[in-house]
Amino acid sequence: MRVNKKYSCLPAEEKGIHIINIRAIEDIGYDQHESTLLNSLSKNPDADCKYGLYFRDGKRKVDYILVYHYKKSSSGRALARRTHHNDTSARSTKQDHPLPGKSVQLEMGESEPPADSHEDDKRFRREEYEGNLVEAGLELEHDEDTKIHGVGFVKIHAPWNVLCREAEFLKLKMPTKKMYQINQTHGLLKKINSVIQKITEPIQPKVAEHKPQTVKRLSYPFSREKQHLFDLSDKDSFFDSKTRSTIVYEILKRTTCTKAKYSMGITSLLANGVYSAAYPLHDGDYEGENVEPNDRKLLCEEWASYGVFYKYQPIDLVRKYFGEKIGLYFAWLGVYTQMLIPASIVGIIVFLYGCATVDENIPSMEMCDQRNNITMCPLCDRTCSYWKMSSACATARASHLFDNPATVFFSVFMALWAATFMEHWKRKQMRLNYRWDLTGFEEEEEAVKDHPRAEYEAKVLEKSLRKEHKHKEKHRYFPEEAANKWRQRVKTVMAGVKLTDKEKLTWKDRFPAYLTNFVGIIFMVGLTFAIVFGVIIYRISTAAALAISSTPSGRSSVRVTVTATAVIINLVVIIILDEVYGCIARWLTQIEVPKTDKNFEERLIFKAFLLKFVNAYTPIFYVAFFKGRFVGRPGDYVYIFHSFRMEECAPGGCLMELCIQLSIIMLGKQLIQNNLFEIGIPKMKKFIRYMKLKRRRSLDHEEHMKKKQRYEVDYNLEPFAGLTPEYMEMIIQFGFVTLFVASFPLAPLFALLNNIIEIRLDAKKFVTELRRPVAVRAKDIGIWYNILRGIGKLAVIINAFVISFTSDFIPRLVYLYMYSENGTMHGFVNHTLSSFNVSDFQAGTAPNDPMDLGYEVQICRYKDYREPPWSENKYDISKDFWAVLAARLAFVIVFQNLVMFMSDFVDWIIPDIPKDISQQIHKEKVLMVEVFMREEQGKLQMLETWKDKDKKKGENCNNHSPRLSRSHSGSLSSCHSYPVDV
Repeated sequence: MRVNKKYSCLPAEEKGIHIINIRAIEDIGYDQHESTLLNSLSKNPDADCKYGLYFRDGKRKVDYILVYHYKKSSSGRALARRTHHNDTSARSTKQDHPLPGKSVQLEMGESEPPADSHEDDKRFRREEYEGNLVEAGLELEHDEDTKIHGVGFVKIHAPWNVLCREAEFLKLKMPTKKMYQINQTHGLLKKINSVIQKITEPIQPKVAEHKPQTVKRLSYPFSREKQHLFDLSDKDSFFDSKTRSTIVYEILKRTTCTKAKYSMGITSLLANGVYSAAYPLHDGDYEGENVEPNDRKLLCEEWASYGVFYKYQPIDLVRKYFGEKIGLYFAWLGVYTQMLIPASIVGIIVFLYGCATVDENIPSMEMCDQRNNITMCPLCDRTCSYWKMSSACATARASHLFDNPATVFFSVFMALWAATFMEHWKRKQMRLNYRWDLTGFEEEEEAVKDHPRAEYEAKVLEKSLRKEHKHKEKHRYFPEEAANKWRQRVKTVMAGVKLTDKEKLTWKDRFPAYLTNFVGIIFMVGLTFAIVFGVIIYRISTAAALAISSTPSGRSSVRVTVTATAVIINLVVIIILDEVYGCIARWLTQIEVPKTDKNFEERLIFKAFLLKFVNAYTPIFYVAFFKGRFVGRPGDYVYIFHSFRMEECAPGGCLMELCIQLSIIMLGKQLIQNNLFEIGIPKMKKFIRYMKLKRRRSLDHEEHMKKKQRYEVDYNLEPFAGLTPEYMEMIIQFGFVTLFVASFPLAPLFALLNNIIEIRLDAKKFVTELRRPVAVRAKDIGIWYNILRGIGKLAVIINAFVISFTSDFIPRLVYLYMYSENGTMHGFVNHTLSSFNVSDFQAGTAPNDPMDLGYEVQICRYKDYREPPWSENKYDISKDFWAVLAARLAFVIVFQNLVMFMSDFVDWIIPDIPKDISQQIHKEKVLMVEVFMREEQGKLQMLETWKDKDKKKGENCNNHSPRLSRSHSGSLSSCHSYPVDV
């Protein structure tokens, strides 16, 4: 290992005594600050720096951490580097230290073997990049004396002048000295609010940020010229840790490193392996004895605990610690969970209504009445025999629990619920924007452009080098002059700064990626359809195999067995393909090479949502709209592969099977994928990392017992992978709640129970198991809001078709008002069944055992609207079919337009911005204008005062006698010099 630093540390056995490299004493730039380290022999330096939260001096706070790997020799294990950089030391290092590549002998009496060129290249890049960071004003300190073998840490601190400069550049809104009163409600509303606050006090989190505020500080984009407007009494806390890490990250992103192939920013260096990780630090420990109070500990106690599941979330504290983007996610999740409460209550009422009226349902009573003696046609060829309709009694009774008149009301209610939820969230979002000073953020977002991604820069560099190579090939026979060579070299060095502005990727460059995306998505969708088709074949073949079972119980439970096993297979396939499709969507987005992180995230979300939506809902769509639609009739069935008949719905309809399919897939995904995976996989990864570190660790007992630094503990945590997986699972769940809610009214209840656990699970993961993410400013949830609106609109259409085509609601209405003789549902089952003469079976399709029921069957029944065998046009579609079809289509049109109109009416009648918030925003603008007007008036008054003083002084001087003494002349000169001093 080559050491080119200001001082080195001896091993841990030397009790922390720092020995200065005498030979390099002139290169140190030794100052008074470093001498304090020599005098602190008896102190514990780790305790002084609060175990990694501060620099070794215990004063400068660590705002960001860079991590790199280095090759450490086996003999020089304890040799460490604990150095710090500032402006002076950086300049002295650049001037006096040997050039990179020159070996530096250690004072330990032994030299280390030379490292390979790849490691040298990485080290040179780090040295250049860190030098550029120092030139940008940041202060650095290295630490390789860690418990993690072969891993070094660079601690970064942003001093006050850098924070002010970057805050002004980023246009960060900071609180000013001016405070104003928030408008409070009066009269009856005030009393109601006070009563609500007292009632909800036990479920409020015990954090200061969550308490209702009566005053608010006026915020204004930070400006160094207007520092007098801001309260700078405590500069250490003016910029909180979230803001400091955001500022440092912006500097890291735009700092260049020409040795890193003209790339820009920390993202390129991370992609090239120069650094292995970059992250801000957590505020401290969240558990243990003698832990100092910090926001992380408070979040763990009041938010990331299953014991506080009944409490509101401390959203303002979440935003303060993690930033606006993550705060908005948890705020949205909380609003969604709250809105599920009324939906769950109504769904339970609908389900209980079905339970209460099941014994009064005439169609199911007719199906269960064995006196009707209705003989049904076989469910499969040859092996299946005739069967009694009364054997499907349990299915018919269960169908009524979800297929009753209240289901239609619940579908309308859920459509209006979705519209109300979206409007409620918009209003909540606006309140948060006001509280978090995000109003007018769009202009700031346009002003601060996103930096290009590392992959985009590499692609642009490759394109420019290819062009340069072609140009050289074209002009290789024309010798260049020396001046032109020098100009070209300067351009190449400057390419790292303006390369992405000069060169851009056109659609021609991306056409192969676009083609791959199109073909890949089509292939994945086709793969999903093929798997669903395979499950259909499984269902058909299994039903035929179980039908020839010798036991009566096996034959009676054919439909339930086939349905349950097929749904479990679908669930396993969906969970596996979800993970596969997530990786494929990311790969397809990477080969597109989007320019910015925002573009990358939006394209990734679109692809992942499309593939996962198709994967999750294709089996449900099949059962809802395709199963039993293309069966044919006895004697003329539709076959697959000339041997398997298409599936039929049960006599009670396919709605019960749709309910089973939806409930198992929804509950299975939530239980296995959302909860077990989120708990189990991070725990397993953490255990694997721990075992690897334990194997690689070769430390003595004293160093092993030493407490880890904060950055070492955070390095062992899982890196933050973005909010896309969290949003995705909630959006898919929102689809389960809204799209097919007509078939499963209990879906909101199960979603509510899942989300109560999900909020605390995600909170615990963010606080205890993930590295602290960089805070990102955002004023909304982005593209997810548009996806939610699209699902809400689609839900109206799908529920209309489910009610009209999947359930028997429309056929029952048509029979009741057109065909019923006494105005009741008696005779409805017989009306929906057609007759078939068994002598019309095709050759080889009749049952092998026609006497299975104990008597000879001549006429069997099947569910369809067709002419009887004794009619002139036997087995043709009857007029009843067209009447029911017309009623179904009419219902779809009326239901869709009515519910859409009602949803739009709800959208229109509820304002997006609450009235009190719009008033407060207007009040802030007026107050800000007043502040600046007063400031200008004060300046004018001061100038006028100075002019008056100047005029009076001039008059006094002119009134003196021309015969002035020397002392008087001195006063005269001072009199004339006064304006200059001013």
